[in-house]
Amino acid sequence: MRMLLAYCLQICVLFGGASFAADPLDVEPHMVHLRSGETREWTSFPEAGPRFWEKKVGGLRTDRAYTLRIRQQNVKQAWGILLNGKPLGELILDERDHRREILLDAGKLKDGDTLRIEPKGKHSLSDDIRIGQIELRERDPKVEPWIAVDTEVVDEATGRPIPCCLTILDVANSLIPLGNNSNATLAVRTGTVYTATGKVKLLVPPEPVTIYATRGFEYSVDSRHVSAGARQGPHILRLALKREVPVPGYVACDTHIHTLTHSGHGDATIDERMITLAGEGIELPIATDHNIHIDFEPHAARLGVLPYFTPVMGNEFTTKAGHFNLFPIGPGARVADAKLTDWKAIFAEAYGTTGAKVCILNHARDLHSGVRPFGPKLFNDVVAEQLEGWPLRFNAMEVINSGATQSDPLELARDWMALLNRGYDVTPVGSSDSHDVARFIVGQGRTYIRCRDDDPAKIDVPAAVDSFLKGQVLVSYGLLTELKMNGQFTSGDLATRLGDVIEVEITVSAPSWIEADRVQLHVNGGVVREAAIPKPEGEAKGGVKWRETWKLPRPKHDVHLVASASGPGIEAPYWATARPYQPMSPELKMRTLGISGAVWIDGDSDGKKSAARHYAERIWKQGVPLEKVLEACEAKDAAIASHVAHLYHAAGGSYEADKLQNGLSRAAPHVREGFHAYFSAWRKTQEARAAK
Repeated sequence: MRMLLAYCLQICVLFGGASFAADPLDVEPHMVHLRSGETREWTSFPEAGPRFWEKKVGGLRTDRAYTLRIRQQNVKQAWGILLNGKPLGELILDERDHRREILLDAGKLKDGDTLRIEPKGKHSLSDDIRIGQIELRERDPKVEPWIAVDTEVVDEATGRPIPCCLTILDVANSLIPLGNNSNATLAVRTGTVYTATGKVKLLVPPEPVTIYATRGFEYSVDSRHVSAGARQGPHILRLALKREVPVPGYVACDTHIHTLTHSGHGDATIDERMITLAGEGIELPIATDHNIHIDFEPHAARLGVLPYFTPVMGNEFTTKAGHFNLFPIGPGARVADAKLTDWKAIFAEAYGTTGAKVCILNHARDLHSGVRPFGPKLFNDVVAEQLEGWPLRFNAMEVINSGATQSDPLELARDWMALLNRGYDVTPVGSSDSHDVARFIVGQGRTYIRCRDDDPAKIDVPAAVDSFLKGQVLVSYGLLTELKMNGQFTSGDLATRLGDVIEVEITVSAPSWIEADRVQLHVNGGVVREAAIPKPEGEAKGGVKWRETWKLPRPKHDVHLVASASGPGIEAPYWATARPYQPMSPELKMRTLGISGAVWIDGDSDGKKSAARHYAERIWKQGVPLEKVLEACEAKDAAIASHVAHLYHAAGGSYEADKLQNGLSRAAPHVREGFHAYFSAWRKTQEARAAK
């Protein structure tokens, strides 16, 4: 009998987490759709949905303590949890699948009490969410609710522990609460633990869990299912990560990094940020808190993670007319005046006051303080015309921001290529804009800079900055795309001494857990060739996903070539790709991306690169009749034709003019395409500027 009682007690502890465990009280067994705002956020949700969920609970014992458990999905805005109309807590601000738990002391609940979940505040932003599997579980506050799992993650090649991220899920694949707290070696959130040492005693609920180990884009994923119900131990877990995407000669850089400590929003403290940087394998992090100069180095040294990266001081120069990341900034430099709103003064301040060599235009398609720098109200995206005459003196721009993704994944990349066509030397950038420990992953969007990478703690920062400004970069958001011309010219190079045929080798790489399905080759921004990347036969492997050499006729004029690859968005919670930040469409298109830097072809053999705009100006300055102008465009491409159309329009020409339409009717398809693209973009700008 004594053995039977002991067994029953063990079963209660194992499955209920309390010595008097009872079956959970189901409050809402189903997943329920709720909506804030007037319009549907995504087409995957129903046309309409209630604004709140509410239910009375019964069958409670006032002498028992309870855990309120809620499953939540797709939460982007603030949602409150209320008990009898009074705040009890909030849902977790994270679009991934989470299990939210709130501890309720004995006497907190009574029969007939009302639970409610509703949007917090009076915001009208659209947010479609799902909540459900809501239950109340009795618990005994005297019983330890956690099971300890001694966990070590090692580098497979060396056998040594390495910084990493651990993601812990329940049987429903929800991120679950843990007993760990952030400290000098850990950064902890629901279902997520970053460890600076590769070691941690995980405190998990007494239930089956799955534990994943990751270390950013370059490494494999390892995982184990752990039946953590048995309290007798010890529970020991050893995981190994393999480097699957070696990137020799490049350093992994994130140019857009925030902390709660110094930016005042998000949730990552300065210490947690140091640990997450090490855990995601970022070798050259740029500190860019808003309008302040922060040096990561003393914090990284204090926490013991300085061997893993070389920190650089920067600043997100945050004005009402745009946001710009500046670096490197030396000690004692004055912070730029964020009250400026004139771009001429902004750039003079950015370079002159701080001494920074790099000025990145951030998230140019996003709306901040009423300004969307590359929206149609201010920018013609075909010919890179700033409609208010603002000078475009930034020398880099974000083409991927993993914390502020776009509905059209390649839209910013096309904007960048339009700037190249206009004649601006601008480096493409991938960044994370992360303010958080786990919601938006630091380094998920990243820039690989060509420079020595043998010791991440001793990166030559001036050399890296010089390479960056030359465009010797690769931009990654889950994929890495390299372009090599004639076996020697790569990103940032001007390819000279070419024959009649050029060979373009494109290589797409990714770890085993990320898929690529399409590759494109862009010439002066236009797609000239593309291919589907077939799914691998058998188990997916990390490294090169696709490699092929394409032969192209050498153009007679200078052009820039860019290769891009894309693949399905990542739904796995250990590295989930974010939904669009300010969606322009309810159609959800989450994609991974890899974009090469530009390789220029010296098509006219004059030893220098000439942009599409330069050729258009030469054609227009000839002053010949319109028929001859269109004829001159025949030997060029659509990008040059668009710039000729712009010059024609600026001189008073109309798209509807009979002379132009007659000429275009006889012109080559790429000439018609170029003129049509410019005037379509112009009409879009006029509509935007006329709108209230």
